[in-house]
Amino acid sequence: MTALNIGIVGGGVGGLAAAIALQKVGHRVTVFEQASRYGRVGADINLTPNAVKVCDGLGIGEALRQHGAQPTHRISRTWDTGEETSRLEMAEAAVRNYNAPQITIHRADLLEALTSRLPAGVLTLEKRVATVGSQAQGASVRFADGTQQDYDLVIGADGIHSVVRAALFGQDHPEFTGLVSFRATVARDKLASLPNIDAFTKWWGPEPSIQIVTFPLNRGREQFIFATTAQDGWRDESWTLPGDVHELRRIYRDFHPEARALLDACTEVTKSALYVREPMPQWSQGAITLLGDACHPMVPFMAQGACMALEDAVVLARALQGVDMPGVAAALARYENTRKERTARVQRGSRGNEWLKQGGNADWVYGYDAWQVPLAD
Repeated sequence: MTALNIGIVGGGVGGLAAAIALQKVGHRVTVFEQASRYGRVGADINLTPNAVKVCDGLGIGEALRQHGAQPTHRISRTWDTGEETSRLEMAEAAVRNYNAPQITIHRADLLEALTSRLPAGVLTLEKRVATVGSQAQGASVRFADGTQQDYDLVIGADGIHSVVRAALFGQDHPEFTGLVSFRATVARDKLASLPNIDAFTKWWGPEPSIQIVTFPLNRGREQFIFATTAQDGWRDESWTLPGDVHELRRIYRDFHPEARALLDACTEVTKSALYVREPMPQWSQGAITLLGDACHPMVPFMAQGACMALEDAVVLARALQGVDMPGVAAALARYENTRKERTARVQRGSRGNEWLKQGGNADWVYGYDAWQVPLAD
């Protein structure tokens, strides 16, 4: 086999995971990330057992266990009475049932674990991609500084506003859900009197649009809070824009006292509009393909966005194992055909926002093993 020379656009969770997995199967990889550094931007990553199995295979599982928290349960509660409508045991039970725990971790800690597995020279920061294009053999990446590089294969892992996707299929037209989300992180000692503080808990509101989700971060030293509500007047789609903590408390003033106590402890909050995209019928064109949010962005109600990107990375690497230039098209077809049905189901399930509200089967999500799932023909 002749190793492929692969360019990856985007150094987020999916792009870094793909780089590690592709190197494991013998290919040469370069990752281009437009940011100048990895700071503590954003907050939570909820790695359910299907994603932790990916991370274990990438060699970062132990680091994640050291820095993250492992929720004891996944609990659904009713917004006003506090009644539990479902309780799924995690922690040791997840290891028994799915061969991996659930780990909730700060995004920066996950990125640090991923970058630690890359040899020097693989990751290039402050390199903004302007566009990509197909060639007779392989593909090219053109950068904002006017330079260009050619590769045997280019992977767009550049997120929800993907430049690579736009170059292949045109600009997308996301649909505003009418919902906004709030995110905050609170020190654990401010919430010590609340029950179930070590669990992943979802407070289901009077209608699907309104909810509060909370779970531990940073080995339990912090609590992450995520809340959504219907609001048409805010259309900005960014996880870093500041919100108003007083507005947050006002919206949920009729929730159960334990839910309100979470919000009373917040001092800062970010606010973002939520958009949805329909599943894409095609992810690849020539020697260019997509993974993660670039091809299947989803609202966060099933907490599977990063998990699906991690799964994509492994399945793509497996499809490309032992492949040289003449086999790239067939390998990309195997990758797409293995992943599209599952990611579309998760996209639609996230949009419906009913999963595990009254209990139900989590096995189809948590039991998936990207290292072992059969590749489609």
